Amino acid sequence: MTESFRRSGEYENPYQQQASSPVNPEWPPPPAHQPSAPTALLAEPVGRPRRAKRNRGPVALLAAVAIVAAAIGGGTAYGIQELTGNDTVASSSSTSTNVVPSSQKGTVSGVAKAVSPSIVEISAQSNAGSSTGSGVIITSDGEIITNNHVVSGASQVKVTTSDGKQYTAEVVGTDSSKDLALIKLQNASGLTVATLGNSDGVQVGDEVVAIGSPEGLTGTVTSGIVSALDRDVTVSTDEGQGQQQQQQGGGGWPFEFGGQEFNGDTGSSTTTYKALQTDASLNPGNSGGALIDMNGNIIGINSAMYSAAGSGSSDAGSVGLGFAIPINTVKADLAKLRSGSQN
Repeated sequence: MTESFRRSGEYENPYQQQASSPVNPEWPPPPAHQPSAPTALLAEPVGRPRRAKRNRGPVALLAAVAIVAAAIGGGTAYGIQELTGNDTVASSSSTSTNVVPSSQKGTVSGVAKAVSPSIVEISAQSNAGSSTGSGVIITSDGEIITNNHVVSGASQVKVTTSDGKQYTAEVVGTDSSKDLALIKLQNASGLTVATLGNSDGVQVGDEVVAIGSPEGLTGTVTSGIVSALDRDVTVSTDEGQGQQQQQQGGGGWPFEFGGQEFNGDTGSSTTTYKALQTDASLNPGNSGGALIDMNGNIIGINSAMYSAAGSGSSDAGSVGLGFAIPINTVKADLAKLRSGSQN
């Protein structure tokens, strides 16, 4: 963007003499004032260079990222599921709240340092096996936002914070229609609370950082941009549907996008939400983790990803097409989740 600036006002002429002054009567009058040309400041574009696209095999949409272990014939099979690895919510009214110190503002390292203590790893045990995902701390006594598919049907939930401490958690409320869940740590206090931003202020091209636990690698940081807004992503709300897909050796949690189904039949019970699209790398285990703006505000909860082929393919993994639930959707759902709603 180019901004122009003009000088205004008159400059006092030090050589101007009063007409009645007898001193230097022949002193030449000063040259007429010539206004300067407008001064322009050019803002340099900030962004990431585009990488050449390499050829890939068939693309499958994984309900990215739970790592699900299911016992099959005495062995253990691993499948990729939906993107699964202060007592008040810290919330900002815009994305301009500066969580990152001014000396590190606008840097990935600054965002990572400021926000990583607010991101946790979640391990859930259910009759179908185990899943790993991520979560975001929203109160100092241990309220954590994550995806519903990370903890759905869990009989036991364990949480590991960035400093290595482990806690037992209980599921407070779930909302399968928005793929959101609220869990609460037992006997926790003094935790670092994330600052929730305003996803309505997000624009395509904004730089973002993702933090989560892909493949169980706690505190993994990736970066990219917001690629698109308001993407319709459809997931199954039938817990058994995803489990059946895993037990049959399918590619992962059933997904719909752009009128097509991926990783099997989504079944008759589905929900569709508006998502932020990002090219920040997301992999199994990132579900429930944070998508963050460059000021350190949480703008989305990572929930889904595209992946080439299925979980058994050597090409499975991030191809730069990830999706996150906008944080304003989360804030609007908090009261329902805190009420203990289980649906």
